[in-house]
Parts: sequence; structure tokens; C-alpha cells
Amino acid sequence: MNVFMGRFPFPQNQRLPGLIYPSSADAEDARRAFLRFREEIVTAEGARGFLRTRRPDTPDGIVDTTVSEGIAYGMIIAVAFDDQPLFDAFWQYALAFLNEAGFMSWYIAPDGSKALGSGGATDSDEDMAWALVMAHRQWGGSGSLTETYLSHAQRQIDRLWQYEIDHDRFEGMLLPGDEWRGQNVFNPSYFAPHQYRLFGEESGNREGWRSVVDRGYDIVFASLNELSGNARNGLVPAWCDASGTPVEAFPGAMTNYQTDSARLPFRLGQDFAYHADDRARRYLSQVSDFFAGIGADQIGDGYHLNGAPFPDPRTVQPNPGSAVFVGCAAVGAQHDARYQRFVNEAYDRVKTGKLLARSRYYNHCWTVLSLLMLTGNLLDFPEP
Repeated sequence: MNVFMGRFPFPQNQRLPGLIYPSSADAEDARRAFLRFREEIVTAEGARGFLRTRRPDTPDGIVDTTVSEGIAYGMIIAVAFDDQPLFDAFWQYALAFLNEAGFMSWYIAPDGSKALGSGGATDSDEDMAWALVMAHRQWGGSGSLTETYLSHAQRQIDRLWQYEIDHDRFEGMLLPGDEWRGQNVFNPSYFAPHQYRLFGEESGNREGWRSVVDRGYDIVFASLNELSGNARNGLVPAWCDASGTPVEAFPGAMTNYQTDSARLPFRLGQDFAYHADDRARRYLSQVSDFFAGIGADQIGDGYHLNGAPFPDPRTVQPNPGSAVFVGCAAVGAQHDARYQRFVNEAYDRVKTGKLLARSRYYNHCWTVLSLLMLTGNLLDFPEP
């Protein structure tokens, strides 16, 4: 482990008012998950002298590719563990693959020779921006970079506002990426309102980013309706339009509650934790009732919008379970003491580190992120 150098060394073990935490919450569980993530997922091979996250098992058949989402997760994890060299190496890798808009291209070849997909992905772009602000608040200065973390963060926030927010037809709707401008497509799992509040503070554009928060919540609730069969269970579609109607965003795109959708309870759990937004509570109450009703030990890796199980067809059997489903559901349930037993049981399942169905890369990341949040170690750091 690194020598602590930041303002917020790991662990912090924060206990926020209004949240519940697993009875057996232990920062060492998160640390062990971090070490597993570093050992299997982080590599210098094909990283152009830096570090990257690799995908050892992928449905497209190309082994060990990197996606921008994974670099963003790595940056968040590194800043939480006060590991500045790891953070810098991830961000420098990202900077080696910038597209014309200034975002990291979302999909990179295993040897680092080229981008296999040119567009930015909003979920990774916003997570990188948030991580950069946290790096500024954790370490200050620039580390091994040539510019400060804050200057990188401010430019990333400006790019997000310019290229990945619709300012015309759909009135502040979050777009899936910079190459989706003008398209009526929304990904609920990309919606991170607690980050947008921070972006408003850092950019001075509080009203603009507040409108993105409001628009996103409107679409999330519109996607939960009787026609789709999900009016009361919180199971958002993977992709929908501005009216909340599920859409096939690209050929073969799934529209059920799947491995992307499963992140929304985590993102809105953060908004409730940091900002106590009542809209977050309303959503979390629905989805937590659904998953607590199933029971932590029975949560699968996919559902039809009406709540019927729909296991991911790409998962190799036997299915060990998926950390993104179980961990994010547990984080979402932290908002209410009614779910204490569920949170306890979900935590015990995630901390095993074995919920790696379909994508070891993705679920290693979500094991670490979930355990950080559940142990009070994924903080919205305050300004120095």
C-alpha cells in the first residue's frame, strides 16, 4: 500500500446522518477488494508507460481491452484509497486517447495502439470529472501531471456541459456521449445528480447543472409506469427516450434492467447520502422494496421491467452472482432503517469478492465501489 499523502487517508469510516450501515461494516473488506482489483484488473501492459484497467473476459471476444468507464472507476477508487501514483497513471492513460471533443475515447485496443471506438461515454466522462475534483481536494496541486487537478477538472466539466448535455430539443437532458447530440436517447444509469451539483459549484453554473438534475429525475420517474410494468419497482430500462419510453439505442441494445441499469440505485443513493434529495428517497424506496423482497441471496443479474427474472444470456453458468446488482441495491437501501437486514445480508455477500458473473473487470470494480460506500469510505471531500 502507498504512504498516505492526502488530506483524507484511508480509512475515513464516515457515518452520515440519515443513513444506515452494515452491522459488520469493516474498511478492511474494502481494502481486500481493492487489492484483488489491483492484482487482476490493473496492468501496465499496453498502457503506454502508465496503468490501465483490463477486461479479461468480454462478450465481444477481444481479450484485455480497456474501456473509459474502467479508467474512471479506477480514478475514483484511487482517490478514495489515497493512492496518488495510481490515480495519476490512470488519468495519464486517459489523456493518451483523447478524441476531438477532448474526452477519452471509450474503447481501447489491448496493446494501446489505437482506439476501437472514438466517442466519449458520459458515465465515464462525468466520473472522471468528479474524481479530478476529489483529487484536487485530496492532494491539491498536480502530482505527476503538468497541470493541476483542478484545471483538468474544470475543463472536463466544461466539455461535459458543451457536448454531453442537450441544450436544444430536450431541455437539459443528459446525453449518452458527445457523439449522441441531437438524438432522443437517455441512459438512466448515467444519471449522477450528486456530481452535477458539484459541477455547478466548480463552474459557477449552478442553475444550469440544477436543470440537468431536475430533467434527469423527471425522465427517471417517467420511465416507471404502468405500460412498462415497472410503476412501483424502480426497475428502470437500460435506455429510454425523453418521455421515459424504452428504446433500442443501438442495434442489439437491451432495454431491460441489466448490468448498466443496476447502477442507478448507487448513483441516487449517493444523491440521498450527500444531499438528502426527496426524489432520490422516493426512487430508492421503490427499488429497495423490490430487492429486499427478493432477498440478497436471491438477486440475479437481470430483470424484465415488470420484475420477472431475466438472467443475462451471456453469463457462463453456474452463475455466481453479480456485484453490481447486489452492491448497488445495498447502497440504495442505506436510506432507510427498514432495510437493515437486507443491507447486512447484501454486504456479507459482496465482501466475499466472488460475485463476478459475466465480467470480472466490471464486478471487481463494483465490489470495491460498493464496499467503499457501505463502509463510509467513498466521500464527497469538502473544499480545503
